[in-house]
Amino acid sequence: MEHSKAKQNREKTINIGGILIILLQKNRKTLHICLFLTFLNLHLIDFYQTRGKTGTAIKTYGMGRRIGRMSKMRRDRLSKFVQGTGFASLGELALSLSVSESTIRRDLELLEKDGLVRRTHGGAFWAGESETIEVFRTRRDDHWLAKSAIGLEAANLIDDHDTILLDGGSTTYELARHLVGRPLQVVTNSLPVAHLLSSSDSIDLVMIGGCVRGRTAVTIGPMADAMLNSINVGKAFLSVAGITDRGYFNSNMMLVESEKAMLAAADQVIVVADSSKFGRVSLSRLCGLQEVHGLVSDSDLQTKWKDHLELAGVDLRLADVAMDGKSTSPTNHYTK
Repeated sequence: MEHSKAKQNREKTINIGGILIILLQKNRKTLHICLFLTFLNLHLIDFYQTRGKTGTAIKTYGMGRRIGRMSKMRRDRLSKFVQGTGFASLGELALSLSVSESTIRRDLELLEKDGLVRRTHGGAFWAGESETIEVFRTRRDDHWLAKSAIGLEAANLIDDHDTILLDGGSTTYELARHLVGRPLQVVTNSLPVAHLLSSSDSIDLVMIGGCVRGRTAVTIGPMADAMLNSINVGKAFLSVAGITDRGYFNSNMMLVESEKAMLAAADQVIVVADSSKFGRVSLSRLCGLQEVHGLVSDSDLQTKWKDHLELAGVDLRLADVAMDGKSTSPTNHYTK
């Protein structure tokens, strides 16, 4: 029925157009206008015949957008809840947000991909940045994806119940994010790292005292050095400002003195540094290339630096950098 009406409308329109063409064929400009109006009329008929379907599609699209906004609002509430408590169970989160535990699991999976939480059996720990210590929030640069991947790769070198030391720096902070919720003993001179890990009951946290260096929020100086001289750790993870064939460098002399005390306190020393640090020098030299046991960098590292490290006997691990900042498998591993 509707098809026959549409056909009749088309025929009427064509007949009207044909009459106008005959009447106005002597005036080409008017003829062109009439032709345009005729075809426009045909398209309008098609539009009105299908407007019901189009309206449904628009309504569906609008509903999808509303659902998307509601999901984002729920995840925002979820992340703030975990941030405020440090750790929350699935049951607590489901009760707080009035949704099912399966919904919470899906939301936590997305938040973990964004680096905001770390999922564990039965709940999640906060792994995002602190609202009170914002040292690295404004310092994320073009190499942040590499640092994130390096942090994950370095975390794979740590066994549960290890005693480790983390110095200050954006790359060691990324490493610390992957340690939340693991059973470890962690010594650090970094206020951001200590604040991050303090929410995890499974971590025995030891904070090094001393003078706080404002730009990086790390403790350094004689008090820090004295405390470092009295402890021993299995693995120390250090960040540096530059690496050349002469060794490792940092920009602050007092910081380097504290890092030398860390070298002496550790059974194994592992440097974490993205490939942009290679070929750069800084104010103070920490040690020679061969004086550390391992180095974790990213897959953009040039071959000549790989060769230098291999000759120095350094165990080199390279993290492949994916677009989400995660380390991909397999890992490039250069063993001495």
